[in-house]
Amino acid sequence: MAYQAVTIKAGKGGFGGPLTLVPTDTRNKVVSVTGGGIHPVAAKIAEMTGCPAVDGFSTGVPDNEILVAIVDCGGTARCGVYPKKRIFTVNVLPVGQTGPLARFITEDIYVSAVDASCISFADASAAQAATPKAGTPTNPTSAPKTKAQAKEEIAKMNEGKPKNLATRIGIAIGGIVNKFYAAGRETIDITIKTILPFMAFVSMILGIISASGLGDVIANTISPIASTLPGMLIVSFICAIPFISPVLGPGAVIAQVVGTLLGVQIGLGNIPPQYALPALFAIDAQVGCDFIPVGMSLGEAEPETIELGVPAILYSRVITGPIAVLIAYVFSIGLYS
Repeated sequence: MAYQAVTIKAGKGGFGGPLTLVPTDTRNKVVSVTGGGIHPVAAKIAEMTGCPAVDGFSTGVPDNEILVAIVDCGGTARCGVYPKKRIFTVNVLPVGQTGPLARFITEDIYVSAVDASCISFADASAAQAATPKAGTPTNPTSAPKTKAQAKEEIAKMNEGKPKNLATRIGIAIGGIVNKFYAAGRETIDITIKTILPFMAFVSMILGIISASGLGDVIANTISPIASTLPGMLIVSFICAIPFISPVLGPGAVIAQVVGTLLGVQIGLGNIPPQYALPALFAIDAQVGCDFIPVGMSLGEAEPETIELGVPAILYSRVITGPIAVLIAYVFSIGLYS
């Protein structure tokens, strides 16, 4: 089948790119991991390249068949999972190098803030110059080694060598120090690039709500619902509906903003404090639902496992969400008396 190469550039406020996608007979799937079916950007890329578009939430695709992954990640792990695998990644949100996998998000494999206007047919010279960077081993002349093979080779290399106790202790201590150093560096990096900007965002939202008088409207709307157990169960059920939960999940932004608003109302006395714990589980029923197919893929699950596992987990949230609220309600009895 004849495919067309396309070039994707970053949109306004975006990062990375431009990416030139050259489909082949083996690598030709446009995977949409956005929730709610095929994203318009994924549909546009599929239409222009002649490749099939696949909903990553309902169909598992082996990594070596993915031409490009379309995500709508606000800066959590999902935007870095596919770049870590060296799979071309298109983020429809204006997100740059952020999250725990930020070091894998590079301009040659990732582009963000993409809409339909950012996609164009690649000219012949760009398509010819495009190298198979994504998903290809650095040494194509030899097959990649498995972990077992690599361990076996290392064991053979070390076989017969004298074991120096002092050397082994030094190496072990050095490894521990390096791990703590790396953990500290990544913690500071995530705090500066992810946590602090979100804290500033929430502060701005609360300031706007307080100054505009919208807080009174929210209080009058949310307080009656969040002040009763049936209301909490309804909120949990709505958040866990399978076709809604993946849309509410990205970045956990919705849950965090609503949680902050509920905290303010509890502090003002509009909502009894014993409903704080049930409220937490009610608004968090959808957390992680956008990451389910990516997490399974990261765990090297089979495509059939992903196809069955994603709907199974999504539907299970409809049951476990309200149950979690009930359990939290029971444990909160007498907690604040």
